[in-house]
Amino acid sequence: MVKSFLLAFPMMVLTFVMLSGGRMSDDPKKMVAFAITFLFVNILFFLMIRTGKTDKYRSILFISYAVCFVISFITHLIELRGSMAISGANMVEGLTPFCHIVIPMTLIPAALTKTIIFPGTIIGGFASIASMFVLWIGASLALGRGFCSWACFFGGLDDGFSRIFKKPLIKNINLKWTYLPYAVLFVVVVTAALTLSPTYCEWLCPYKTVTEFVEVTSVKILMQTIIFVSLFIALVIVLPLLTKRRTQCGLFCPFGAFQSFTNKVNAFEVRIDQEKCVKCKRCLQVCPTFSVDEGSINEGKMRITCTKCGKCVDACPKKAIFFHVKCTPLNSTLDRYRVFFLYPAFLFLTTMAGNNIQDAIVKTIRLLTTGSMF
Repeated sequence: MVKSFLLAFPMMVLTFVMLSGGRMSDDPKKMVAFAITFLFVNILFFLMIRTGKTDKYRSILFISYAVCFVISFITHLIELRGSMAISGANMVEGLTPFCHIVIPMTLIPAALTKTIIFPGTIIGGFASIASMFVLWIGASLALGRGFCSWACFFGGLDDGFSRIFKKPLIKNINLKWTYLPYAVLFVVVVTAALTLSPTYCEWLCPYKTVTEFVEVTSVKILMQTIIFVSLFIALVIVLPLLTKRRTQCGLFCPFGAFQSFTNKVNAFEVRIDQEKCVKCKRCLQVCPTFSVDEGSINEGKMRITCTKCGKCVDACPKKAIFFHVKCTPLNSTLDRYRVFFLYPAFLFLTTMAGNNIQDAIVKTIRLLTTGSMF
């Protein structure tokens, strides 16, 4: 108990500074929201350290973050422009918040034409392009594709739906489908470079359903809206329910495919101790992003798509799966490697989630006391 508290105490200090922004608000609603959020995240981190369970407590914060993000983001859009719909005038004014999923589509046009093909602001305003690039670079260096389980404000939605049923109704999924995100990535990057427009955002992004969408003023936009909603229902709700997997993240998202390559430069990885492994394949069954296969078990390494969620680590009955720092011995104290990973990962998740959770709490209190979130 004492050791767990001592390991968790620095996180308490860091999260206090981060969640408070360096100063305490005198607004009672914000003070309550801060206290609830601070206690919530630090209890989860303490339990993560104390119990040795990573995914169990990560998922609680990650899913809460996604739900609160939707509440906070939608209400912010309505306050900003009166609707979730964005008009042509809004885009000209640069009032579109920048999304990390656009990043792969912006790189080639930016290199060739020195143009950012997104109707947002470079700096200043809400979710500016520069701020999101800084967050993405920091997350990539710290977490690699761990971004998808510790930072992405959309990932908690399909993660949450994948946990509702106790057993999957669809068990066998051909791993060839895991190459689809790379095909989607190739198509959207090429088409974005040719058309100088973010084609994934315009045609395929399921999360338009719960964030913002172009005002429906034509048959074309109506078709795009139908596609968004259909993909959201299929990939974020229905398939995760049926498979207990993160199907949007693992079988479709082009940003996830792009982010997989950052696992090569990230310091952390998940490994399998082949001497302890009894080939029960429990890890293969529970991995939400299809990042474990027969080759992983035989080689002792996860596929490049591993999001470092820790679910396989928690599930392994022989404790054969562990977090590891690259270029260090495999026979050192494994708990130390896990803590080394948890600090940047959990702090990044809290940084991303903190303001959204606090804002959602404030708006919920406002709704309960005044009848309106605004």
